[in-house]
Amino acid sequence: MRDVRVRFAPSPTGNLHIGGARTALFNWLFARHNNGKMILRVDDTDLERSTGDSMKAIIDGLKWLGIDWDEGPIYQSKRLDLYKNYADNLVKEGKAYYCFCTKEELDEMRNEAQKAGKPPMYTGKCRNLSADEVKKYMDEGKKYVIRLKVPKEGKTIVHDIIRGDVEFDNSTFDDFIIMKSDNMPTYNFATVIDDYDLKISHIIRGEEHLSNTPKQILIYEALGFEKPNFAHVSMILAPDRSKLSKRHGATSVQEFRDLGYLPEAIINYITLLGWIPSDGEEVFTTEKSIKEFTLDRVSKNPAIYDTKKLTWLNGIYIRNCDIDRLTKEVIPFLINKGLIGDNYDYDYIKKIVSAIREREKTLNEIADAMSYYFNDEFDYDEKGVKKYFEKNGVDNILKEAIKVLDKVDDFNLVETEKAYRDLIEKLDIKSGDLFHPTRLAISGRTFGPGLFDIMELLGKEKTIERIKKAVKYIENLKGE
Repeated sequence: MRDVRVRFAPSPTGNLHIGGARTALFNWLFARHNNGKMILRVDDTDLERSTGDSMKAIIDGLKWLGIDWDEGPIYQSKRLDLYKNYADNLVKEGKAYYCFCTKEELDEMRNEAQKAGKPPMYTGKCRNLSADEVKKYMDEGKKYVIRLKVPKEGKTIVHDIIRGDVEFDNSTFDDFIIMKSDNMPTYNFATVIDDYDLKISHIIRGEEHLSNTPKQILIYEALGFEKPNFAHVSMILAPDRSKLSKRHGATSVQEFRDLGYLPEAIINYITLLGWIPSDGEEVFTTEKSIKEFTLDRVSKNPAIYDTKKLTWLNGIYIRNCDIDRLTKEVIPFLINKGLIGDNYDYDYIKKIVSAIREREKTLNEIADAMSYYFNDEFDYDEKGVKKYFEKNGVDNILKEAIKVLDKVDDFNLVETEKAYRDLIEKLDIKSGDLFHPTRLAISGRTFGPGLFDIMELLGKEKTIERIKKAVKYIENLKGE
């Protein structure tokens, strides 16, 4: 196998979506596994739709995921002379030709084909123009495109590493355009020239590009270029097996980042969209992926997009994340929610994150679950109120709790739990009769970290204040 050189070639017309991220990742894993090179190329010849902001978002997304590259970014829009030279040479060699057909003429060809029940194809009207005719039209200033002369017989075979041989009848192709009337190359033409010029050895891309590949092979053959290896990765479908779209929820890397997913969880998840390690494990490191990644183990079957699985994976990575890193990741979410300002107590936040992270699956969920530590004004869970606050005598139990907590000097989880255990024994009640209403009183919630962990983090004064407030709330419910 020649030196491995792969490329990720996004069009800068939007954010980095899951499908594009997977294409970038599979190229990156293949390059790293084979000690090869990863090239970032920007397919920005669609000048109307391409934007600098989109390219920045794509680059930021790749960097955030930890996908780096060895060469680039290389912009197609800066290589226009290269494409024009190759196209002109094909015309000189008789392998391509100038087409002066107007829009009206092309529409007429399309209508005639439809009437005959045939697919709309260019008829080749300008294929055999004489040099004098070409010169005449040029002198008249007629607009033209350049079309490739496609053989009308035989087959073009795509040798695909993942899918095997895929055959296409040449008769299904017309003489397709390689240079547009504005002197911009078409996607297929620019792609072939760049992949050859950059010495790309393997083209790993989505299955939706398979239909482009025979046209690209015809261009390779016309130019006399050595063809690269092709590998078309299966499509990513929605859970209902329809085409993935925004209606199925977040689909871009930036959206997942903003929702509080960790990059390593996304990398793990999108690796599973078509590939799995030899031991079948679903949670694995990038290092393991690099060590084992080969194209012969990439699935032909469509991958199903499942955000529940991604969220499950993210929860695992959150639980195993270094606590300092996790704290730093959570802080921007706390700031955005207005729970803390710029002058925050890092150590205090770190303690809360440590107490909370076992139950939460995203950074956003962690920040939400931390809200009652920073905000005294919160609503009580409605079901909790009915279940715990409307219970007979609960206000008296909480009044007794206030008394015992007031006597605790060293307000930590050991001492507060001891005080509560003693009170339970004294009042001859079940632990839930005291624990549940206390949790609801000090957090507004019926679940969360350990009750005494919450008490210790809130501190004595705030804990007692909140229980007193809950007692007043309960008395108001009773109409006292």
